[in-house]
Amino acid sequence: MRHFGHIGPAVRKRLFYREPSEFTADSPARLLSAALGATLYSPATRPRLADDVVKQGGRGVVSMVLCLEDSIGDADVTAGEENLVRQFADLAGRPGVDLPLLFIRVRTPEQIPDLVRRLGPAVRLLAGFVLPKFTAERGLPFLEALAGAEADSGRRLFAMPVLESPELLYRETRVETLEGIFRVIDKYRDRVLALRLGVTDFCSSYGLRRGPDMTAYDIQIVASVIADVVNMLGRADGTGFTVTGPVWEYFRVQERMFKPMLRQSPFLEVQAVALRETLIEHAMDGLLREISLDRANGLQGKTCIHPSHVLPVHALSVVSHEEFSDAQDILRPERGGGGVLRSAYTNKMNEVKPHRAWAERTMLRAEAFGVANEDIGFVELLAAGLAE
Repeated sequence: MRHFGHIGPAVRKRLFYREPSEFTADSPARLLSAALGATLYSPATRPRLADDVVKQGGRGVVSMVLCLEDSIGDADVTAGEENLVRQFADLAGRPGVDLPLLFIRVRTPEQIPDLVRRLGPAVRLLAGFVLPKFTAERGLPFLEALAGAEADSGRRLFAMPVLESPELLYRETRVETLEGIFRVIDKYRDRVLALRLGVTDFCSSYGLRRGPDMTAYDIQIVASVIADVVNMLGRADGTGFTVTGPVWEYFRVQERMFKPMLRQSPFLEVQAVALRETLIEHAMDGLLREISLDRANGLQGKTCIHPSHVLPVHALSVVSHEEFSDAQDILRPERGGGGVLRSAYTNKMNEVKPHRAWAERTMLRAEAFGVANEDIGFVELLAAGLAE
């Protein structure tokens, strides 16, 4: 699979200076963690789940979570498990179809080996498991179960712990909780593909819910948790992990209190005013702003609950030609001794040593999402994706 692979070759050539790389579920974890992009959640009880997976894969989705936890009722768990086994068997019988990376969100550690056993040969389609309400105490049994299931099945299985517990939110327990989480996931580092933030659960602890005119970063108590998670678990010194952006809950707005957050000029320049109006109508201006803030705060990718959110996440993940130019200059072998240089765009200073980690991360994102041509921005990428 590859990002923007659902777009025709001629259009990709017009959009990209360097096209996104192809990858599979067996690609290096370093690339997969960067390539997760918009991870689309779906309840495991959907009766036509296999068809949904194929359809979304054909529309550009590269990672999906099939959920047995919060998205279904307690009484539906057994039916959800049975449905997953049937749907995976259905998918396994469709050779030649490019599928997204598929993860199962479980409730208990015991579900992991049980589901792996019940999937049988279809386990080859499974990329791993999403582990809910992860702390050191609750998370360790999940990781131990995953390691055992991996050994029994002979299939590499990744874990994506969800950080959503009240202990992370409360100031008096936050640092201790994060330290415990780090000790556990560091022990299983090769299996932890990414850490996911459960911001909806954070808000629920205080009876809060952000509106479509606000981002997670406007809710100060949530923003403080994100900052501390990145501070302690997302460092760029080799000890950190990929941390993904929180879910955006809205896909249509009936009434708006504040002015739209999308400037008109980028859309006027490429004659895409109608696209801007559509994005605003469907609350995408707030989503686009939050994606930008995710990136600025050290998060990569995003949890999504609606297919319409996928393309905006991917469009804003493409590396601009200017970013790529700066990263290349910073990482040139002759720059190994450090120093300062003017960017090729002559609009900023590139300081080699302080900007090196940023440049390395940018080049990895370029491998996963590609590099846009010099005259291409996110509006053109959005428009091209929507046209397919």
